Amino acid sequence: MSRMLRIERLANHHAREPGAETGPLRKLVLPFDLRQKSRLRATLSDGTEAALYMPRGTVLRDGDILQAEDGTLVRVESSPENVLVVTASTPFELIKAAYHLGNRHTPVEFGEGYLKIESDQVLKQMLVQLGVAMKEEFAPFQPERGAYGGGHKHGHDETFAEDHALANQLFQEHHGHDHSDQAHDPDKHSPDDADSHGHS
Repeated sequence: MSRMLRIERLANHHAREPGAETGPLRKLVLPFDLRQKSRLRATLSDGTEAALYMPRGTVLRDGDILQAEDGTLVRVESSPENVLVVTASTPFELIKAAYHLGNRHTPVEFGEGYLKIESDQVLKQMLVQLGVAMKEEFAPFQPERGAYGGGHKHGHDETFAEDHALANQLFQEHHGHDHSDQAHDPDKHSPDDADSHGHS
């Protein structure tokens, strides 16, 4: 019975043997959800059993090289998974969708003219409300760094209408329109009152 590989760190680029990456490396193929786990048992592409003991907070990315205790190098590969690919007829619509997804701490992959997120029915409903197009795909998912954790805040939560109004207001202000009458109704709140309302 072969010994289980213990992997505790990313390989040091300067410590690799010359030509170490020219030949095929064993692969650790994982979906995004498992690439966020610092403790994991997995089977490599050649059938070798491996145990990961990575530093807390490590998020493995496609192409990362890991080094086992015995010096074995292992390449991380993103496995295909169920994702939503979001597109829009205008850049602003896509930016607005990205704003709402980011406000919910949703991991997002950015591409040329599209956003990609993990398949989620509630977020899908939110995106329908925003009027963007989307399609289901089974593909690797590689979100931007720094967009991890916090969990989903879903599209039908109590903040959606407020966030939607704020995004539209920011867009209008960016285009130079005068919204002084809309932004501050004298019969409702003074400008000072606006600061008293916290936003999540």
